[in-house]
Amino acid sequence: MSWELAAGTRVARVQAMLFRAPCAPVRTSFGVMHDRPALLVRVEDDEGAFGWGEVWCNFPPCGAEHRAALLRSLVAPALQGQPAADPAATWASLTQRFAVLALQSGEPGPLAQVISAVDQALWDLAARRAGLPLWRLLGGTRAEVPAYASGIGPEAAVDTVLAQQAAGHVAFKLKVGFDAQADASRVASVRRELGAQAVLMVDANQGWRPEQAAANCQALAVHGLAWIEEPIPVDQPTLVWQRLAAVAGAPLAGGENLLGQAAFDGAIQAGALSVLQPDLAKWGGVSGCLAVARNAMAFGRRYCPHFLGAGIGLAMSAHVLAAAGGDGLLEMDVNPNPLRDLLTGGLSPVAEGRVRLPDVPGYGHPPDLPALREFAVDS
Repeated sequence: MSWELAAGTRVARVQAMLFRAPCAPVRTSFGVMHDRPALLVRVEDDEGAFGWGEVWCNFPPCGAEHRAALLRSLVAPALQGQPAADPAATWASLTQRFAVLALQSGEPGPLAQVISAVDQALWDLAARRAGLPLWRLLGGTRAEVPAYASGIGPEAAVDTVLAQQAAGHVAFKLKVGFDAQADASRVASVRRELGAQAVLMVDANQGWRPEQAAANCQALAVHGLAWIEEPIPVDQPTLVWQRLAAVAGAPLAGGENLLGQAAFDGAIQAGALSVLQPDLAKWGGVSGCLAVARNAMAFGRRYCPHFLGAGIGLAMSAHVLAAAGGDGLLEMDVNPNPLRDLLTGGLSPVAEGRVRLPDVPGYGHPPDLPALREFAVDS
């Protein structure tokens, strides 16, 4: 059935599926991940068409179970019977419906994350109905996007970078925000090994106080960085961000922890962030993040989607990047994660710094649920 003929369909079923995979510790400046969760959403319409999405749920450790409960008890009942054919309208409607509850409960983030996954699933459903890859349904003209190796922690950073270079990456992002001297030494060592031609970034995960940030940024910027990500907490005043951007010595990046269209519009217009990084599993889904991407590029900013989760969100991020165009890079976590590897839907391995999206309807091949069974959590 064509996309046009399916316009009257309604949501008939919403499922939450939670998985956890053991992993070696993944360190950031604010905490450590001891396993890798994946909270998936499956939405089915009244004619049997379906789509998949993913909820951001890395932190706190119990966060995945909590978001699954929010989905099942609040968002799924509100979605039942709603039109399935206009994901952006449904995303806006759900966001408005739960706006007061988000304030009352103090949980705007978790609710936005669940609604984001619903939006992804509705777009995936729409693309499957249309018989098109999602990037093409969204108006894209390319099936390939540039990418970079991410999630590279302080332990054995040089060895990790060289292994990823051998695997096909040409751009790399290191985690910093631990000890300033050790950070600088590690970035210098990686730059020496890679040579001047490689693209190198760092991510402080909001790890520096504003009074530290200028000196720390400048100490790292001498190594030719494409950007410095989240050097200070996202809630610092705009003027603090602007002053830092003026002296940092490298472009500043951020956006994964912004929440709401107004916050992104303000950040884009303020100009402190040269690189905008919304995470479609944390806020906005496909609908919100594609709009942010286009607005950012209209203001001369760069759109590089943030993602650090399982495979559906990664593939969705690739589709939105392909649809948005520009010179942005896809973030690819290189830490071992079977829930990423099993869920990308056929996204190609990186080769010469690029990945190719599968030429199948939707975000890619649907999840192989039997292969995921060993990681399933009864939540």
